[in-house]
Amino acid sequence: MIRSLGVASVICLALTACSSGGSAPQQAAGKTELKLYNDKGAWSKYFDEMGSLSKQQIGLSMKPVGYTDEPTYQAFIKASFRTNVKPDLFTWTTGGRLAEIVAQKQVSDTTAIWQEAIKNGDLSADLAKYYTVSGKQYCVPLNAAYWGMFYNKSVFDKYQLKPPATWDELVKVADTLKKNGVTAFYHTSVLFSFVWFEQLLAGTDPDLYDRLSAGQAKYTDPGVVDVMKRWKSMIDAGYFNNPGDKTDPGDVLKTGKAAMVSFGTWFNTSMTQRDMKAGTDYGFFVIPNVNPALPKTSMIFESGPLCSLAKAPDPDASTKYLKWWVSSSAQEKWATARGDVSANPKVAIADQAIAEVSKAAGSGEYRLVNRYFEATPPPVLTAALDGFGAFVVKPDTYQKVLTDIQAAADEYWSTHPQGN
Repeated sequence: MIRSLGVASVICLALTACSSGGSAPQQAAGKTELKLYNDKGAWSKYFDEMGSLSKQQIGLSMKPVGYTDEPTYQAFIKASFRTNVKPDLFTWTTGGRLAEIVAQKQVSDTTAIWQEAIKNGDLSADLAKYYTVSGKQYCVPLNAAYWGMFYNKSVFDKYQLKPPATWDELVKVADTLKKNGVTAFYHTSVLFSFVWFEQLLAGTDPDLYDRLSAGQAKYTDPGVVDVMKRWKSMIDAGYFNNPGDKTDPGDVLKTGKAAMVSFGTWFNTSMTQRDMKAGTDYGFFVIPNVNPALPKTSMIFESGPLCSLAKAPDPDASTKYLKWWVSSSAQEKWATARGDVSANPKVAIADQAIAEVSKAAGSGEYRLVNRYFEATPPPVLTAALDGFGAFVVKPDTYQKVLTDIQAAADEYWSTHPQGN
């Protein structure tokens, strides 16, 4: 769960975690290697490959500095605003967290990069809105991802199961697995504790989901309470693993400890790292709506940014790298290595199931819903992550959890204009 850290602790953590950075400011120009600070430590191999490719193609290499603990990572980035230990490039999130650092004038303007990339067909105009703050673009897409359900094919085959087309069919799959002593779904009490809340609400009433994110609905409204009751009933039915289990979800799926894991298409990277083959060892399906009357299936969408500081050690080098990053030559390598989709429309997707989902999403077949982590204002998100984490351990507390989150929402929206 995300917790605040004191300034002294932040700086200490930053310097400890990044001992190679030193305390002296780096040279302002002439860089031939950039450091990319990121919260995706497990992706270091893929970042290294991109660094080698960029050195070949643009004469500018990149070295990743990866974190695996999200609070520590965010603390370091925010500390870099005030210290001489500054990243050349860094990963972040869109939505409220991006708007927050833009308002502090800490992140560089990438409007020109977006305009050129859209003109060249390397980025889509539809994606730009996630990176737009007050009419300007900031950062570029590190990745784009569609959320669905990854499933263990050997488990499904053993019990003669197939990907469900309706919510009722999904429940029948879960019941079958439970009867045979198999845990149906993965969930967790830390960081990704919001996953089932967003999926159930978006699949029940996506308009309510959007209003909630904009402060135009309350967490204590009947529709939200009903979603929590449904979530509770699924936990009570025994469909989920122990939320306190620290086993990596990639290992959970590979071993069949849980038959299904809901994540973005970036989870393909976890499968690739475990030598699992798409279509043979595991599959992917779109999660059906809870409400079958909805005109389109709701699909959670996210795009994570790659950013440069407004006062980067070498602004020209950082900008050069961001321009290269969105090119088709760079994105072909990035997407193929990880087995994921790309923000660049020109890049082909190797995984057939995900390629079909990406094509359908791009053609408007699904209702794309902004991921809860980005859609929710940071102070409300912090309260929600803590609340949902407590709920999955003690489901009977759902009413108190919603009341506590709403208190944080009331405080936030009392000083911020509500979304339209």
